[in-house]
Amino acid sequence: MSSKPIIAIMYDFDKTLSTRDMQDYALIPSLGMESSEFWQIANDFGREQKMDGILAYMYTAIRESRRHGKELRRQDLVNHGKSVEFFEGVESWFDRINAYGKEQGVEIEHYIISSGMKEIIEGTDIACKFKEIFACQYYFDESGVAVWPKTAVNYTNKTQFVYRINKGVLDVSNDEDLNRSMPDDSKRVPFCNMIYIGDGLSDVPCMKMMQSYGGTSIAVYPEGDRHKVEELLTKDRVNFIFPANYTEGGELEEAMKSIIRKIAICDTLTEINQNQLKSITQ
Repeated sequence: MSSKPIIAIMYDFDKTLSTRDMQDYALIPSLGMESSEFWQIANDFGREQKMDGILAYMYTAIRESRRHGKELRRQDLVNHGKSVEFFEGVESWFDRINAYGKEQGVEIEHYIISSGMKEIIEGTDIACKFKEIFACQYYFDESGVAVWPKTAVNYTNKTQFVYRINKGVLDVSNDEDLNRSMPDDSKRVPFCNMIYIGDGLSDVPCMKMMQSYGGTSIAVYPEGDRHKVEELLTKDRVNFIFPANYTEGGELEEAMKSIIRKIAICDTLTEINQNQLKSITQ
């Protein structure tokens, strides 16, 4: 474990880093369908069956693939990741933020918490930038064919992954350590060292969690769609709203640098306080 303070930056993916839902770029077109058609079928199926919406779309992807004469294969999903388009500046964002964190004496870790498909994210050029990708996954058989949901990340249970990052329990099969009581000062990433970036209502549980526990939350929006996130700010669900522009010197980067500086200063002051207390008790 690094001796430097750790800052965890957590991202939604669809419409936060990517310009559209990740399935829209290649997966849905590969089925010969329009995006609106696929999501209508998935959403209607979920409502009819009183089914979790995430499980409904994962099942629909398998069913529609078979209906079109093909199996949903892991390698195909990974290949679809190559078609994902990102907001301006995303590809170089992570290295720039890491370098700035190093200047401030902190270690930056990046995480994805998404209701999209992990296999598609793994096929993107930025997948290597994340310490962990928490997203929906399939169990694939020995032929690489999707047969069952392995992980489903819906809008509410996204918060469990914030706790996992907080405690350093990144293995999603390890619930025992996740639920074990742990003193705050022994948690790997304090909540006050966490930053969550999302784009809308699906991210509200994580954003409110940041608000409640001393972290920072940011809502991003495509240029011209500010009205979609303004209510999040006025209702105190997020700390900041910015255009989804990750370019060097942009509003989002400058705000992120300020947040990192603030966390670094707080960590330094906390360390001074603890050292002084220790010297008194010795």
